[in-house]
Amino acid sequence: MKSRWCLRGRKGFGIMNWHEIVNDRVAGEHVAITYCPLCGTGVAFRADDHDRPLTFGVSGLLYNSDMLLYDRETESLWSQIMKQAISGPMTGHRLEVLPLTHTTWRAWRRAHPRTDVLSTDTGYRRDYARSPYGGYETERGLYFPVSAKSGRYHPKERVLGVEIGGVYKAYPFAELSKTDGDLRDRVGGEDIVIRFDWANDSASAFDAKGQQRAAMTGFWFAWYAFHPQTEVFQADR
Repeated sequence: MKSRWCLRGRKGFGIMNWHEIVNDRVAGEHVAITYCPLCGTGVAFRADDHDRPLTFGVSGLLYNSDMLLYDRETESLWSQIMKQAISGPMTGHRLEVLPLTHTTWRAWRRAHPRTDVLSTDTGYRRDYARSPYGGYETERGLYFPVSAKSGRYHPKERVLGVEIGGVYKAYPFAELSKTDGDLRDRVGGEDIVIRFDWANDSASAFDAKGQQRAAMTGFWFAWYAFHPQTEVFQADR
């Protein structure tokens, strides 16, 4: 299934900043599009369990500053970044992650002019042009504690996080900006390509055949909190 979904760039997440989860159907498949404003992480999931659709909501709970989802079918709690249920009847179950692109609306519309877009007619009275978190995404401070910290980069530095075969690797945008935007690497025994778009502050991962891989864009502190053993890409000096 090819995703038609994107998440808009740094200051334009609009509806997702307020509501955090969208349950949808794409090409006949149930999907959940999730975004945690505290971690800057957007993750798209195939929302089913053995062909049983799952519908997700915001629990209001956090783990490592990251949102915990719940499914309305079993009321299990799911960690967005861990991509699995951590309590309830479905504990240990994992969701399939789908490719998702963090980019600007202008860039997405240029590449997909016939795209659908989430409407601001949500039934709620919200100022979707205003972030409820103010300047949080540029401040060094965190609202909530995390289990592991690293001062290697600014806590809110954007990174593209890749997981292959149990190996985790972060590609900080500060490092990718020093490349020509087309990086070949090997993670977990597989060849991948990282493409960085300076103009739209966007990075994506692709396999050796050119197919987009599921990867996670988010804040450095969040990726490190969940993956303190992560490898980190550094550009040639």
